[in-house]
Order: sequence, then C-alpha cells, then structure tokens
Amino acid sequence: MAFDIEMIKKVYSTMAERVDKAREIVGKPLTLSEKILYSHLWDGTPTKAFQRGKDYVDFAPDRIALQDATAQMALLQFMQAGKAKVAVPTTTHCDHLIQAKQGAVPDLKRANETSNEVFDFLASVSNKYGLGFWKPGAGIIHQVVLENYAFPGGMMIGTDSHTVNAGGLGMVAIGVGGADAVDVMAGMAWELKFPKLIGVKLTGSLNGWTSAKDVILKVAGILTVKGGTGAIVEYFGPGAKNLSCTGKGTICNMGAEIGATTSTFGYDDSMERYLRATDRNDIADEANKIREYLTGDDEVYASPEQYFDQVIEIDLDTLRPHLNGPFTPDLATEVGDLGEKARKNDWPLKVDWGLIGSCTNSSYEDLTRAASIAKQAVDKNIKAKSDFGINPGSEQIRFTAERDGVLKIFEDLNATIFTNACGPCIGQWDRSDRKGDEKNTIVHSFNRNFSKRADGNPNTHAFVGSPEMVAAIAISGRLDFDPMNDTLINEDGQEIKLDEPKGLELPPLGFDVKESGYVEPVKDGSKVDVSVNPNSERLQLLEPFTPIGNKITGAKLLIKAFGKCTTDHISMAGPWLRFRGHLDNISNNMLIGAVNAFGKKTNFVKNQLTGEFGGVPDVARDYKAKGIYSIVVGDHNYGEGSSREHAAMEPRHLGVAAVLVKSFARIHETNLKKQGMLGLTFANESDYDLIQEDDTINFLDLNEFAPGKPLKLEFVHADGSKNVIVANHTYNQSQIDWYNEGSALNLIKKENAS
Repeated sequence: MAFDIEMIKKVYSTMAERVDKAREIVGKPLTLSEKILYSHLWDGTPTKAFQRGKDYVDFAPDRIALQDATAQMALLQFMQAGKAKVAVPTTTHCDHLIQAKQGAVPDLKRANETSNEVFDFLASVSNKYGLGFWKPGAGIIHQVVLENYAFPGGMMIGTDSHTVNAGGLGMVAIGVGGADAVDVMAGMAWELKFPKLIGVKLTGSLNGWTSAKDVILKVAGILTVKGGTGAIVEYFGPGAKNLSCTGKGTICNMGAEIGATTSTFGYDDSMERYLRATDRNDIADEANKIREYLTGDDEVYASPEQYFDQVIEIDLDTLRPHLNGPFTPDLATEVGDLGEKARKNDWPLKVDWGLIGSCTNSSYEDLTRAASIAKQAVDKNIKAKSDFGINPGSEQIRFTAERDGVLKIFEDLNATIFTNACGPCIGQWDRSDRKGDEKNTIVHSFNRNFSKRADGNPNTHAFVGSPEMVAAIAISGRLDFDPMNDTLINEDGQEIKLDEPKGLELPPLGFDVKESGYVEPVKDGSKVDVSVNPNSERLQLLEPFTPIGNKITGAKLLIKAFGKCTTDHISMAGPWLRFRGHLDNISNNMLIGAVNAFGKKTNFVKNQLTGEFGGVPDVARDYKAKGIYSIVVGDHNYGEGSSREHAAMEPRHLGVAAVLVKSFARIHETNLKKQGMLGLTFANESDYDLIQEDDTINFLDLNEFAPGKPLKLEFVHADGSKNVIVANHTYNQSQIDWYNEGSALNLIKKENAS
C-alpha cells in the first residue's frame, strides 16, 4: 500500500472539478502542466487565468522531500517557525553525506561514525515534527521518492534541484531552497511565478545504443543550460509512451540542467506498470479513474504550437547516443563525433573512470542495460581499461539487483559497488588514483559535470552519457571509442564488437528488500528532545537576520565574478558538506570557486580598506566587522545548478546586501529573496563592464523599493568618477515584505506570534 494514500485520494477527488473550471476560465484545452498547476492553487477552485511568466501564484504542494545536506538548514529554520508538526507529508533522506571510497560497507560505516551527530539531529528533528526519516544507505532521495511517494498529477517541492525527477511519474515536482520548504511545512502557501511552457514532442522508439538519457542530452544541446529557465518542459507524443517510467525520470531529472522549473510526462501504461511493480496498486487504481485528467488534452498534443510557448520535436528512431561535456552538461556531441572533437580541443582521450548511478541513472533498468555490456566483456575475456564505480539508487534496487545477479556482473569486471548514495555525483568521492590538478578524463551517467564537481580537480574532464555508453567507453578506456562501429581486442588477441545493450524495464521476479531504511515518526513528538551542542562544528542554531534597511551607502564591491558562477562556485560541496548545518563555518567557502574578473584568479580579491588581497570570505568578514555592506556582481545564469540555499545564506551572513548580475538561475534568485537580500539584474547588460575593482556603491532610491520599479545604484570609482546604473528586479510586494523584515522566516515567525 502506498504512503499517504488518503492524501492522494483527496487530491484526485477535486482534480476533475478544478481542471474543468480552469479549462472554462482559460477558454481553451489545457496541457498536463496547467492541469496540475490549476488544481493545486492555494485558494482551491480556479477563479482567474494566469499569465505565463508574469503572474506570481500561490500554490498548495502535496508533499515535501529533504536531503540531508539541505535538510539541516531547512529544519534549523523550521525549528524557529513555532509549529509543532509539519503541515504536509514530508520526508528526510540521508544520501549526501556518504563518501565513496572503498565500497558500500566500509563507506557507510565510516559515514555513520563521522556524521553521526548530523544523522542523529535529523532523525530526532524528523521524529519530533512528524517527518518520515530514511536512514543513511536507504537510497538516493529522488529514486526513493519515485519508488515510494511520487504519484501522477501531484505537486511536490524538495530541497534539491533534482526533485524534478518525480516528473517521471507525472508530477509537477520542483526544486526549492529550504526557506520555501519551511513555508509549506509551516502551513503556508508556496509562491511561484506561473511558468511558461515548452513542449517536446517525441516520435518513434528508442533503438540500439540510444537510451532515454540521450533524449535529455539532445534537449540540453538545443536549449543550453538556461534555455528552460522559467518554464515547465512537458514531453508528449507516441515516443513518450514508448519510454519506461524510470527512463522518463532520467529525462525529467536532467531538466534541472537546462534551468527548467520542472519537466513532466502524462500518465500512461508505463507509469501504471511502475506503480504496480512498486506495490502501489491503490494509486494506480485511483489514477485510472481520472486518467484523462492526468495528461494533456488531445487538442493540445495534436496542435502543440497553439498551446506551448516553444515546441521541440525529436524523432527517437533517428536519435543518436550522446556524450555531453566537458565542464558543462549542454555541450552535446554524438558519440561517433567525439574523437575528432576531443583531439581538436586537446581533451585527454584516455578514460580513467566510468561511474554509473546517481539520482539520474540508478534504476533497475539502468543497471541491467549497463550490466548487459559488462557481461559481454566478462564473457569475451575483455579486460576493462578504466576503473568502474556503481551507485545503486536505493536499497530496494541494490537488494533486487544483487538477488538477480546483476551486481555480480559488475564485480566480475572489478567494479566497486558504492553505497546507495550520491557519492561522486556531488563530489563525495575520495578518488585514490589522482592527486593535484592532473589533466584527465572520466565518463559518468550523472547529471552535472562542472569543473571540480566530482573530485575537486579543475582539470578532470567529465562527460555525461547513458549507463550503457559509460560502460562501453570505460571498458575500452578511450573517449573516442564508438561501440556502434568500433571493435575491441580481448586478452586472447581476438577482435570483438560489442552487441547492443539489453535491459529489463522491471525485475521479472519483482522488487524485494529486507530493510528499506525507513523510520516512521511517532504520533506525538512533543516529548522528543532535539539538542544542538553549542560547541559543535557541524551544527549551529540560527539567529534571525537583521533587516538590511532602505538606506545602503558606502557599500564595497566584494567580487565581480567572471563567466560561469554556479552554486558550486558560490558554496562548494565535497568536503564542505560536513558544515551544511553550521552557517558560520560553511561561510568560509563563500565564493571561493568564483573567478574574479580582476586578475582572473579564484578566492583572491582586493580589500578596499587595507589595499591588500585576500580570500573572499576573509575580506567579507572584515567589511562586516566594520559595519560596511558589500555587493557581488555576476554574469549570466548566476546561481545555476543545485538548489542549495547556503549559496544565499552565506553572503547574507557575511554582510552582502545585494547581488547584481546579468541574469539569475530561478532557484538562486528566490533563495536570495527569502534571505532578505537584494537580487538585481542589469537593465543594460553592458553596464557589467563599468564595474571597477575599487568601487563604492550607493543605492539612490532604495527607499522607494516597489514592485516593477527599477533601482538606481551609484558606482563611485577610485578616481572619483561615477556611473549610475539601473538595476531591474522581480520582487512583488510579499517579497519586498521579506526584505523589509530581514527574511521570509522572520515574517513567518512574526505572523505565527500574532
């Protein structure tokens, strides 16, 4: 039986009425995305049509998912909200704090020893406030959610950008910062600008070496890392129905890499099969009763150009396997063309590691398709030329794959089976074969491949592909290997051509697990004690932020970030994950990965008070200690990547009043607003070039801060000359109220106390 089945029945009981009303109000057929959005309005039954990309709308999500790295700060904030229990079903998943090194058993043991303080805190907070708790080793949050909590037509939010994975089961699932999650956990509405809609029509069927992963790798190449910003991507067409449910999840998962608000598919037979295979017949039965409401209207899919803001069409019959990268997930290359491209760009052709898993590609189907390639190598006496690492998506998948002999195939190829956790995908990888900044190449089935992402080495060239393609490339040890056309030489000197991969959508014997790792919270948590050691280096109770106010003068430029500046650059993961529950300690990584436009170095900025150069956090702390605000200037798509709100909380904590950029990634802009800061964009992008290293900034009209009204900033240069720059913003009145109160959380506490 499914979790929270009564909640799901309640959602379904009102969906038809609300969708019918929305269709009447909008005056035309509806996409699936619109059906879910209009059926989850905070005020209930729709009363008006919303403008895409313009109107801010209050929604009522059905559930929330938290992962351990972001859950710490989210729950520390929730503890201040004055609530006895979460208002909607919420779960905590421990998957980020487990480092991949030796293998599943020793790695999990080490994580439980080194992070026990954090795990104990999360377990006790979850127990006290009514959250379901998934222990370390239980699995990767998004795979566990897909197996247990996702349901067609639902809306959920999660404190991880890849929450969008649940779109594979027909949800509108959106990654948010912890402060957004706190709002919903506290029983308040969740605000989102009504998204634009991008339709992707899929025709044909996948064949040969091509997989669902190649669909999103192709889309990433078309839309780029910011092409989906502010939009929901909805997949449809006969090709969509030919994909497995977990394949759909893979496509939706990597929608985060094109900046999309989320991605989704209409309910179909593959979703029903998956629900029934994961012991959720009750959801499938209920979904079947309103099946027509769980997909887009026929007219929409027949004439998509009339209903979507942009339409892309992909023929799966002719789609070719891709490897995207390095350093960005939208640099798309068909496998057969990669060798020439690599030689032209001097990318290392020797492949040192092949990594399979992460939340993107760790399903049973993924493992069996990759294993079908690995088995050929074992059977045909081909020695793998690269190291192998495997991260199963959940304990249920690991147990089932072990039972069915799938994992043994990888072990016969000398692969290391890591814990059911994120591992190398988020930099939690103690990579023994590399030291320093040696130039090298790895291939993986993950979603992100930013510089330093997997192993901290800026010269690791990471390429993203399907699990089966990663297996083939890793076995060959060559980036330019094309398994569709090239051959390998086995240990007997024979020339071998790999057969096409074959996988199983679902396990023939069904899923099984002995210990899932789930802990149900007690009904009454009032007697549960949550304590935080004041001397802890891992956890720190939060103090409310003081409002910045409407008069900012004499602020100093902290850093002018050059080029790509993701949340990995603003607040690195890897070894810094240990401080995710301690705001002051983790603030020591603030912007240390960002390239300073002046001098093109990282973590090296000028302290205008001393004339000396130092690390970004050190200079920021000096300004703050002297009562001086600072500002950060950035380029396009600033804050791309993870949902981590630490990238907003750290600057706030260290006295940054405003971030002024050419454009923002959606989640990061919202996170800045939630923390009571100013997130601004250049009205004229070329004004970025006017910013000088010694600039002092005065806000000229912040006392008139209002929706739709740009702000004027005066940049005073070292020689006394000045430039007045116009900065746009997207704040509505509620968000301005957050700013005036010092943060959204301050406003929640104020409202709860009244």
